[in-house]
Amino acid sequence: MTESEQQFEFSEFSGEFVDDDVTVILRIYRPAGTYRDWTLEVYDEEGNTTVWNDTFDTDRDAFQEFLATVQRDGIRTFTEGPVQRLH
Repeated sequence: MTESEQQFEFSEFSGEFVDDDVTVILRIYRPAGTYRDWTLEVYDEEGNTTVWNDTFDTDRDAFQEFLATVQRDGIRTFTEGPVQRLH
């Protein structure tokens, strides 16, 4: 099965996030029907993406990492380049 054919389960924490007049789309997901770890991905308004290299045991852990990054680095950190890899 190719990645484009893969079905994903999205966390309830996924969705639009707005801070400091910047909007990003937060995606926290894992392969559907599994108990695998969660992936954290953020899209900016231009469609650029930031993906964490590490996965998370729970969707809440992924969301907390996102919030910590926003608090530490600011929301604009997600708009600074076409593709970023964190951690």
